[in-house]
Amino acid sequence: MTDRDIALLLADAADEVEIGIAPYQAVIRGGRRRRARRWALATAAALVITGASGTLALASLRDGSGAEVTPAVTQKPTRPSTPEERHVYTPQETMLGAGTEKGQQWYVTVDVWGAPRTEAEAQAQLSAMSNRGEEPWDKDKASALVGKITYFVRRTYGSGAPTLLMGDSASPQDTMAGTDLKSGASTLDPKKTDGPQRLVVGQVAKTARTVLCTWKDGTSTEARRVAAGADVNSDEATIRPVAGSPDNWFVCVGAEGAMFDSVKVTK
Repeated sequence: MTDRDIALLLADAADEVEIGIAPYQAVIRGGRRRRARRWALATAAALVITGASGTLALASLRDGSGAEVTPAVTQKPTRPSTPEERHVYTPQETMLGAGTEKGQQWYVTVDVWGAPRTEAEAQAQLSAMSNRGEEPWDKDKASALVGKITYFVRRTYGSGAPTLLMGDSASPQDTMAGTDLKSGASTLDPKKTDGPQRLVVGQVAKTARTVLCTWKDGTSTEARRVAAGADVNSDEATIRPVAGSPDNWFVCVGAEGAMFDSVKVTK
């Protein structure tokens, strides 16, 4: 096989690489591990490594004299094009936190809907959101969703149906930086709306390492950043990446009887 034949084989291999998003495996009980499917492609001629950015790194080859040869590779655009690939009609769901309260299991998840590119896509997205029980503020004006991602935070407690905690639409380029923070506080049990607000959920910059939630009794809970794919452990306060979101998200839960006072990025 000549160097040209090898280069052509490498080009064909690169064309066949699919850049995919690992499917989310729901994690409910503490300590259970999130599963992810990974794609890899290897040939006898070279190792093809697919990074988060979709770029390809190829192992170098050498010709008969020992000189290094870099084969030409034709890459396909990696930007998702269809509404399905962009998650316009089916959201990406990420679990933020989970725990147990008086024998009742609770968990908090985030749905992120991809940005529609046309008003027709936005209208179809509104229908899909409605079927899931999620409605944005701009539900009567589909054009307001064009070019924006939309998220909904859902809380599930015991055997009850998921309830919405918060939601918003924003441009994917509208990212947080430094100590920027957006959050909301609520009761842990949705049936006890007049109870103490001890569940805090929010967004922070990707660079934020710790968030401090302070309660009116003077105690505090610190959420620490974890890597993508980290375990969702019972009653653990964490900051973690959310599929489809340009920002990281966090969850803090105060002890029984605690009442929310303040929250801030500390590192």
